[in-house]
Amino acid sequence: MIEKYIVPGQKLDMRQIKRGGAEMGERTYATKVYDVVSDDRLEIFMPIESTKLILLPVDAEYELFFYTDMGLYECVGRVVDRYKSNNVYLILVELETNLRKYQRREFYRYSCALDMDARNLFEEEIEEAVPTENYHLVPGLPLKRSIIVDISGGGFRFVSDYKYEKGSLIYCNYRLFIKGEAKEYKLVCKILDVRELENRPGEFEHRAQYMNLDNEEREEIIQFIFEEERKNRHKAK
Repeated sequence: MIEKYIVPGQKLDMRQIKRGGAEMGERTYATKVYDVVSDDRLEIFMPIESTKLILLPVDAEYELFFYTDMGLYECVGRVVDRYKSNNVYLILVELETNLRKYQRREFYRYSCALDMDARNLFEEEIEEAVPTENYHLVPGLPLKRSIIVDISGGGFRFVSDYKYEKGSLIYCNYRLFIKGEAKEYKLVCKILDVRELENRPGEFEHRAQYMNLDNEEREEIIQFIFEEERKNRHKAK
């Protein structure tokens, strides 16, 4: 039953689906669930931006991202009607796919400037870290400071004055504010790519992939990205 996941008042984002390779609508609209009509139909508050209603077109399809107590869920929905009820402007959305855990994590990359400490893993640490999530770090080794410049649920891009080798494994440590509280992430990552910055000799940009991130932490990072994007949209208004 969809009511197990979706409830009135729940936040969601709506992103219009591309058609014919062109963007029908690049923007993502933040709104809330008004009511669960049936297992495949929802009433959703018509999005509002700068005090103006956004009249989403009937028959348009959207990717829907629901912020549930069990994590971020997604499906595809089609607007089948829009109307005013009890002085509230609503859209009726028909769900065209089953609700599922959000998987396309690498699609959302949030540009940022986050402090991170990192170092290369030793051989004995690598043997424990991959493929298992249980590993032990050699204590007391110095960490090098880096700056994360964008982040996603699959990995991140960072800049440092130290060059890590492509394909190497590193230990990294950074903090995110999740629901108003700072949480520390201690992770093993693989360097996918590295290049020296053209306008800043001696500084290197790296692209890294998480190797031991569990599902709960991944959902937290995705939630952080969505909430930061939501804050930025609000500031832009």
